[in-house]
Amino acid sequence: MENALLESPANLAASPATEPASARYSDAQIADLNARYTPLDFEARLRLFYSEFDADKVLVTSSFAATSAYFLHIIHRIESRQKIAFIDTGYHFLETIAYRDRLSKEYGLEVFDIKAEDWKHQFTRDDQTWEKNPDFCCSINKVEPLEAIKPNYDVWVSSLMGWQTDHRAGMEVFEMRRGVLKFNPMIDVTRAQRDAYIVDHGLPFHPLVAQGYQSIGCTHCTAQGEGRSGRWAGKAKTECGLHL
Repeated sequence: MENALLESPANLAASPATEPASARYSDAQIADLNARYTPLDFEARLRLFYSEFDADKVLVTSSFAATSAYFLHIIHRIESRQKIAFIDTGYHFLETIAYRDRLSKEYGLEVFDIKAEDWKHQFTRDDQTWEKNPDFCCSINKVEPLEAIKPNYDVWVSSLMGWQTDHRAGMEVFEMRRGVLKFNPMIDVTRAQRDAYIVDHGLPFHPLVAQGYQSIGCTHCTAQGEGRSGRWAGKAKTECGLHL
């Protein structure tokens, strides 16, 4: 019965009983948010954001990947009450877990894990789904767990930057994405600006960066490489699906 439910990604689409408040934002309201926030820099956007949105109703996700210290350091300085959601796929590098624990301790972050139901995750282990259908594996272990908690929040904050992929380059500061109002405060931050902040504040990189990993996800689908070239190497896939 369980395997039958996992025949297609469509079967994993979340079906929340209630829609998030953000689903009620009109195009005009989103356009107004972008008109006010887009001219600001990253930090100014966050300061304005937390004056207008309640941290308890804000969903901030972090993969604790290569340079997550930058995003989390600024968020914590501006709103120390903000909790951080970590999507635990069950396939993270041990170094990623150690990096999460280090940043949590150093910044005093309250981090909570989001993960797939045990039997669904076990299916991907037994099936080695990442080999034959990585989109389906991401759907089970990343997308569905996040979809399930979105109705609890008014807005979702990401650390995406436009230079990372062609898909991300087309995103705005505010947008509706998969049924929730999404805030991308770093979308126009350049790689040079990010790296300069990290150096100026002595922030730690993910341990695998020193070994040539510049974009870090699950162990099965991550290799050494420039930019995101090490993600799903040899496959057309460039996104896990969370931000599509």
